[in-house]
Amino acid sequence: MSTATPAIACAPHDPLPPPPLPDASTRWAIFLDVDGTLLDFADDPLAVRPDAALLELLHALHRRLDGALALVSGRELADLDRLFDASHWAAAGLHGLQLRHVGGNRRDFAVAPAQQAHMRDVAHTLAARFDGVQLEDKHAAIALHCRRAPAQLPALHEAAIAVMTHLPGYELQPGNLVLEFKPAGMNKGRAVLELLQRTPFAGRQPVYLGDDLTDEHAFASINARDGLSVRIGMREPSLAAFTLPGPAAAEAWLTRVLDALTHGAPIHARLPEGDPTRQS
Repeated sequence: MSTATPAIACAPHDPLPPPPLPDASTRWAIFLDVDGTLLDFADDPLAVRPDAALLELLHALHRRLDGALALVSGRELADLDRLFDASHWAAAGLHGLQLRHVGGNRRDFAVAPAQQAHMRDVAHTLAARFDGVQLEDKHAAIALHCRRAPAQLPALHEAAIAVMTHLPGYELQPGNLVLEFKPAGMNKGRAVLELLQRTPFAGRQPVYLGDDLTDEHAFASINARDGLSVRIGMREPSLAAFTLPGPAAAEAWLTRVLDALTHGAPIHARLPEGDPTRQS
C-alpha cells in the first residue's frame, strides 16, 4: 500500500518565525495552496468562494511578479480557474497531476481507464459505508471528506488502507479531515520543480505557502532550492521554515509583500504589534 506522505522529523524545535518581506529588487516566484491557505475550510469544499479583496490582491501580485505566481492545489484546474479567474495563469491541479505552464501549455498525468474506473467504484462503495462522509469526485482522483463527521476519520482511514491493496497504481493521500485516492507518482513538490524550470519562474527564489500534509513535498522542494517554505496554521511536525497562523494572516502578509515589491521594504522588516501575521 502506498501512502503519499513525506518523511518529516518529529524532533521538537523552536517555534517557527513569520516569513520575511522582500525588497523592491527581490525576484520571487510565489506558489500558493488554496484550501486552508488562501481560503478557510468549509464542510462543503464546492461551496467555498474567495472574496473580491483576495481576488484583487492575487491578480495584482500576479501582475507585479510578471506572472511568477501559481496556484498549487488538490482541486482540479477547472475549479481553480472558476474560483480565481486564473485560466491564463500557470497552475497545478490535483496535487500536480494536472499542470499548466504560462502560455497554456498543459500536461496531464495519464491513468489507465480501467484502473481509474476500478478506483472510482471502490471509493464510492467505501464512502457509502460511512454516514456523514462526503465524496468529492475529481475524475482522476476522489477525496472522502470527514468535516461533517470527524469521528469517522479513524475507521475510514483503516478501511481505506485495507482497500488500497486492490488499487495498483494508486496511493492514499491523507489531509485535513480528508483521505484521497490519487494516481501514484506525482505530488506538489514535483509540480513546483517542474514549474520552476520554465519562464517566468526560472531563476527566481521560490516561496511556497501551504497548510496540509499534501504541502510537505513542496516544502522539501522549496527548501532544497533555498526558498521560503511557509506553513499556514499550527500543524506539527513540518518541514516549513516559517509560519503564519491562518488564511487571514496569509492574506495580510501577501498584501505586505505586494506593497514591499512595489515600494521597497527591508528584507527582514519587523512586523508591527497587532499585525495578524504575528504569532500569538
